[in-house]
Amino acid sequence: MAHASVTSLMRTIESLLTSNSLMPTLICDHRDEICALHEKISSLEVFLKNFEKNKVSGELTDLEVQIKEVANIVEQTIQLRVTEVLLANDENLREKAHERLSDSLQQVVEDIDRIWKESTNIQDKGKHASKESTVQEFLSSSRNILNVDNSMVGRDDQRKRLVEDLTRSHSGEPKVIAIVGMGGIGKTTLANEVYNDACIRSHFDVCAWATILQQHNVKEILLSLLRSTKSDSFAMNDEAKLANMLQKSLKGKRYLIVLDDMWKTEAWDTMRQCFPSENKGSVILLTTHNIEVARDASTENLSLQMDLMGPDESWNLFKSVAFANEALPSEFETIGKQIAEKCHGLPLTIVVVAGLLKSKRAIEDWENVAKDVKSFVTNDADERCSRVLRLSYNHLTSNLKTCLLHFGIFPEDSDIPVKILVRPWMAERFLKLENDLEGEAEKCLQELVDRCLVLVSKKSRDEQKLDHVSLRKMKPFKRVSGHEIDYCRSGLCRALLTPVHRQLRDHDNNDLLKRTRSIFSFHLKDPFFVLKSELIHFKLLKVLELRNIDMDHFPVQILSLIWLRYLLLYFREYLDIPPEICRLWNLQTFIVQGPMLWKITFPEEILGLMQLRHLKLPEFYLPNPPSVSADKGSHVCFSNIQTISSMSPCCCTKEFIMRIQNVKELGLSAYQIDSSDGPLNSLVHLQQLETLSLTYCFGGFWPASAKAFPATLKKLKLDKTYLSWSYLDIIAELPNLEVLKLMYRACDGEEWRPTVMGFNQLKLLLIEHNDLKYWKATNDNFPVLERLVLSCCYYLDKIPIEFAEIHSLQLIELNWCLPVLGESSSQIQKEQEDIGNNPVDVRISDPYKYIVFTKVTPYFSFPQVKSYTKVI
Repeated sequence: MAHASVTSLMRTIESLLTSNSLMPTLICDHRDEICALHEKISSLEVFLKNFEKNKVSGELTDLEVQIKEVANIVEQTIQLRVTEVLLANDENLREKAHERLSDSLQQVVEDIDRIWKESTNIQDKGKHASKESTVQEFLSSSRNILNVDNSMVGRDDQRKRLVEDLTRSHSGEPKVIAIVGMGGIGKTTLANEVYNDACIRSHFDVCAWATILQQHNVKEILLSLLRSTKSDSFAMNDEAKLANMLQKSLKGKRYLIVLDDMWKTEAWDTMRQCFPSENKGSVILLTTHNIEVARDASTENLSLQMDLMGPDESWNLFKSVAFANEALPSEFETIGKQIAEKCHGLPLTIVVVAGLLKSKRAIEDWENVAKDVKSFVTNDADERCSRVLRLSYNHLTSNLKTCLLHFGIFPEDSDIPVKILVRPWMAERFLKLENDLEGEAEKCLQELVDRCLVLVSKKSRDEQKLDHVSLRKMKPFKRVSGHEIDYCRSGLCRALLTPVHRQLRDHDNNDLLKRTRSIFSFHLKDPFFVLKSELIHFKLLKVLELRNIDMDHFPVQILSLIWLRYLLLYFREYLDIPPEICRLWNLQTFIVQGPMLWKITFPEEILGLMQLRHLKLPEFYLPNPPSVSADKGSHVCFSNIQTISSMSPCCCTKEFIMRIQNVKELGLSAYQIDSSDGPLNSLVHLQQLETLSLTYCFGGFWPASAKAFPATLKKLKLDKTYLSWSYLDIIAELPNLEVLKLMYRACDGEEWRPTVMGFNQLKLLLIEHNDLKYWKATNDNFPVLERLVLSCCYYLDKIPIEFAEIHSLQLIELNWCLPVLGESSSQIQKEQEDIGNNPVDVRISDPYKYIVFTKVTPYFSFPQVKSYTKVI
């Protein structure tokens, strides 16, 4: 993407101008040149953003290809020259590196001037006009696929509900119903079935249909609707007159208007004014893949969300297309179900694959398709379902296109943790983000979800955030991107490459190393493959994720990768972080995974990584920052830090806490602590802290008052803390606590009797793995609770019946609990119905029938089995 390349270049130049970690002479000697280049790139970025915004097709123009290549060359040249300066071993080499940097800056300014001159001469109107026919061809082909079979197999319930909603009498203005779902899920087919239903036709005086397209043409839409209402032909071009004519044709009548494929809220805002607002039982039905359009247009509670089909629905649809009126031969049933299942519940894919197999009656043909259904369906960007996805892709902004393509790094169909996804976005600088980088990145992800391009596999327990997402159709997007994803022979190791100009290629292998921006490892067969390939040569690497490579020492090659922003390593043994870690001045995310067997001590130099935002290790110790005078302020600190986990509580001195003032998520972990220090009392100074996790924290150092915790705290997780249940009375006084997770042995004892009317903001309560037998509480103890999750509560047989009086309670979830606890939940459900509340949703999984009583000794001696009881 041209815009992504220019944006990345801009962020690199800005980092040079704003960094305090580089050698002072670097910026002083070249500031004027860098500032001049920054101004030119900024103008080019604005031009390109407007150019791509007005483009209809997703294909790159010649101008965009040139801009993309030049931007990549300029960024690579600057980064290589800066690297030479910073890593020069002596003054003589450093002076020569400075000279080469000056020469290169002059050359890249000339390159940018040349491309800017071409961009200002471009005639946008002429360039864009040729793209209209391409979109129409894609759309026409997509419609043909969608109409392979108009039967609504597996969608009868939705069809009946929609007919009822359309024909139900109502007061007020015409109601608006939106059918929402991802491309190919059957929105248009459902709307068409209902539109042609005899009941609907007899109910409405006028029925009219118009297809909107992403570049909506108001005149064409009005003409399409008028042709549905009148048999006359219309030659006028005046939109106002056409709108007035449509108003008159609908006036005083009960009408049904279908607006198919509504892409933008602007299109709806334009069209809504064209329909009479009088109440005659009229309805406007629209289809869209964009949830924002549905929210803006729909009458409350009347949107219809189309979800993916289940296994039975998928098989029934597959059968109806592949065999039509033929009898199903028994030998095809097993293989047919396998193929239908691999279509992942998307009707468009099911119909396409079944249609292709309709004329094939050799079992070998079906077995071949079953081996790789996904590639069979999407092996041509101009064929079948890829066109639907391509249309959606073309309609994205440049930033969203780049983020969507990044999904190609991950194994297909995998569930991707949101944090693992969006933090490399930030590292790659796909987005121009300021301040709340994580929040803005998550907004971009949510927009991809709202456009039905990305599926939500899992939400957070409180349903407030996305937790895992997946993308099941990547190939059509990669075809139109120009991005490359390379695979190593030793396993699944992927490198995201940035295309560059031929003139920079010394030889193929060296060029590959220079162009690589990200390396991700997935289940490598040779665990040392990446290290063998000499990491030091990947000079411009931004993202390095080696989650499946066991290491016994910190790879010193990494210390030369000064542009690295995201680093994930895996260790099985003790890790010694070298002082030279401070060279990685761009580092934003540093994650170390491995068993919690060793406490890692960071050198003092870690405090020089001022760009660091996320620091996550099994357990680590950070040194106290050196004392600074008042006139120097607190420059030796993590001013950008957002997440720290899992740090030793011994680090929580007031002096250190004052240096991490912006942290929002903090995890503390320790096997044993000197209780005399009271380390948690300093947390009150963290006025941005929202999430706190405490693990393995023993001893009597817990604060005696809730005022010792930050008032901003919203989420608290306790794990193996062995607190008394009565201590939760102090936790209950936290004014803004919304989520409380009591994990394994968070509390010790058999009885919980809250004695204060607290937890005034608590929405989610999770309790798991404990000895709790008796729980006495009222609705006043949890006045706004929405979700109660109990897991592995082997001894608890009753939830307080007073929970039936919690009006906000929506869900009780039981996992591996006694069957009688399910009966208690049902009693609460019934009680709520009796007093007029909406009954709570009760979900029970894996009822626990066998209990092993154990005696657990703190400090990790092995548990001793006391008795075994079978529950009948």
